[in-house]
Amino acid sequence: MYKRLSAVLLLLLVLLLTGCNSDERILEKLGMVQTASYDLAENDRLKTVYSVPVIDPESSERRQLLKAVTDSLKEARVLLSKQIDLRLVSGQLRTVLFGLNLAKEGLGDHIDTLLRDPSIALGVQVAIVDGEAGELLSKSFKSNKDTGTFVNHLLEKESSSNIIPPTTLYAFTRDYHDDGIDPIVPIVKDQGDRAGISGIAFFQDGRFVMKIPSKDGIIFALLRGDIKQGELSINLGERNGRKVRVMFSSMLNKRKVSVQHLGDNRFKFIIADSIQGSVLEYTGHEDLSQSKKRHELERDVAEYIRGKAQEMVKKLQQNNVDSIGIGQYVRNSLTYKAWKSLDWSKVYPGVEVECRIKVTIKDYGKYM
Repeated sequence: MYKRLSAVLLLLLVLLLTGCNSDERILEKLGMVQTASYDLAENDRLKTVYSVPVIDPESSERRQLLKAVTDSLKEARVLLSKQIDLRLVSGQLRTVLFGLNLAKEGLGDHIDTLLRDPSIALGVQVAIVDGEAGELLSKSFKSNKDTGTFVNHLLEKESSSNIIPPTTLYAFTRDYHDDGIDPIVPIVKDQGDRAGISGIAFFQDGRFVMKIPSKDGIIFALLRGDIKQGELSINLGERNGRKVRVMFSSMLNKRKVSVQHLGDNRFKFIIADSIQGSVLEYTGHEDLSQSKKRHELERDVAEYIRGKAQEMVKKLQQNNVDSIGIGQYVRNSLTYKAWKSLDWSKVYPGVEVECRIKVTIKDYGKYM
């Protein structure tokens, strides 16, 4: 009995080891796609570029670029796998770049295809390239030979300071399928000697509609939600013959929103931001150690932010892009039947939006 049991256990062990060997993946035999770019080619075809790191320590190259023009993302993967002597895998994919022309045609189906691949993580970052994504990815900047890795780190750094929103495959898809908010994606641009963040792209029904410059990203972040970090350079104009600028840093924002029903499918949306921050630079004449002067500066900064916020909201409404998510709050204030009977795309441009800003200066350093 003991010998029979030992034989069965030995057989099971052999089967397990055989199964492990069939699924064995040797690092040196894998081509781990780290960055992928997609552009619109002629005849509505797709131009794809994969960036695969070279792990050979004896090689002077840090990456290998694979390129193909196909009719679909999956077809591109099949063709690109034939250009390399390694097994292509997507488990290490970090960033997906889309060209601007492709974004104008629509990204919904392409991102849905990527999400259907179980090896691709939901947290893969998404960015739009102002121009050809493949050209940017293929370029080697002097400061960093691996452009894909550089862009990935750049997106992480800028999103941590709320200059751009953190956009992933999951976040884009979530907002794309939500009838109360529209997706947003950061924009990357070739700036000659380096790649940089140039703005934020706004989408409607998965198509690129408009953009704002990166310098206004913090204003959009204040409209969209709470933030725990950020800085803003403020130009208060000329006073007493001197240009007054304020660098407001270490910003902490608490946002509250409310919806008022005005009747006849008309709504008023109120965004109340309570912002705290530090003054790192102040070029005015006033002595900020005096509470009166400090409160005056707080009101000036609040009015500046309010004006910028109202201007941005107006631009979004003119383009019928609800990336702030006003529709989500209106939807939650209605019954399901009332919301479904509401044509939000027609109602949204006419929604009255009021931005209320309160600013508190936590510290201001030393001034002479």
